[in-house]
Amino acid sequence: MSSLRRRLFLILLAATGLIWLCAVAWISMGSRSELEHVLDTRLKEAARMVHSLVMAGDPVQGAEKSAQKPAKDPPVQPRDLADAVPSEPGGYERQLSCQIWSFDGRLLARSSGAPDAVLAEEREGFADREVGGETWRVYTIVDPEKNVRVVVGDRIGLRDRLVRDLVAGLAAPALLAMPLLGLLIWWSLGRGLRPLNRAAEQIAAREGEDMRPIPPDGAPDEIQPLITALNGLFAKVEAARAHERDVTAFAAHELRTPLAGLKTQAQVALAAGETGVRENALRQILVSVDRSTRLVRQLLALARLDAGAPVDTRDVSIGALIRDMVAAVPHPPEVITVIDPDLDPMVRQLDPDTLTLLLRNLQENAVQNMTAGTIRWRGEGAGRLVVEDEGPGIPAEELGLVRQRFYRGRMTTAAGSGLGLAIADAAARRLGAQLDIANRTDRPGVRASVDFGSGSWSASAPIR
Repeated sequence: MSSLRRRLFLILLAATGLIWLCAVAWISMGSRSELEHVLDTRLKEAARMVHSLVMAGDPVQGAEKSAQKPAKDPPVQPRDLADAVPSEPGGYERQLSCQIWSFDGRLLARSSGAPDAVLAEEREGFADREVGGETWRVYTIVDPEKNVRVVVGDRIGLRDRLVRDLVAGLAAPALLAMPLLGLLIWWSLGRGLRPLNRAAEQIAAREGEDMRPIPPDGAPDEIQPLITALNGLFAKVEAARAHERDVTAFAAHELRTPLAGLKTQAQVALAAGETGVRENALRQILVSVDRSTRLVRQLLALARLDAGAPVDTRDVSIGALIRDMVAAVPHPPEVITVIDPDLDPMVRQLDPDTLTLLLRNLQENAVQNMTAGTIRWRGEGAGRLVVEDEGPGIPAEELGLVRQRFYRGRMTTAAGSGLGLAIADAAARRLGAQLDIANRTDRPGVRASVDFGSGSWSASAPIR
């Protein structure tokens, strides 16, 4: 269900209806118990009232005396006690029925509507009896002095009907009020969700370039987290767009120089009449092409890291990977790369492409800042890979800036684009490692260390 308002409406309506039904059931059970107690009390009081009439000399006594005459007289008919037993108005008339029995089993008197069969046994008190297919609740008073039993009872069916009418009286308003309650809940939900609708309208009315935060003033506490999350998303999108604009501008600026050089050298080569001048121009064209190729490759690598492409983790021999990488990176003959043999048996589960990207940019950064000297790769401690060069080093005030994209310090050569250490840092973070850049303490040069975490290496035979 896509509508939050409709979902809340159905939940609230169902919960309200369920609570109402439970309340009606609870009231029904409580009312039945209380009603039965009240009706039993009334039954008992009615029996005592009839018995008091018998004790005061009700005409029933005359009927009893007539019954004691010789058998030649006609039998005594039961007297009508309709006036002695109160009736119930409003559809419950003649709910109570009364009988007066002699100890010898003769029916001396009964109320109108009372059955001719015996309603109760000889014992005194309450009892349930089934007479003529109906269940009766009766109360009996035994009078040994008068030799009579007074029995007053009412039908259980009438009691059940009274309870049903009571429950219907409670349920009817609920059923009638449910549509009104539904309309009230729907209207209340509309009022409660109005701030959310206003926020949605504000966002929908914005232009695509508008990334200003949504003002949280007056917003309910429930949608404050949503507004905060949206404002955070706007900030991230704006930062990503600003970064994209910066990358585009820096890339255009960096590519403009080698392209202009290519055009110039091509024009020189075309116009040169001497073979030496032409060959020199062609060599400069190759240098510009190499520089442009490296810059494009770095930009593509940076884009791949930013996109978060899936990694393919497998066992990688650190020493073998460094050897292959060094062989692929061009460097002048005056620059020598030394790889510690202890790195050959070191194996770690990593993404080889991302690791190669990290190592290549560290190697290229060292080569670009050296005219001659040695680059050393070695392991240090548990899970730390170190590369040291013999270049001029990095000024202390620039150490915190060299990993920024397109940052070119004072010591950067003309061939550098300011992306190498930024790519290396992004690749290290992608591998879950930490890249540290510092100047060497034993001599001029830069020391770059990649910490993969303790316990990271495992010894194995070199993978070739």
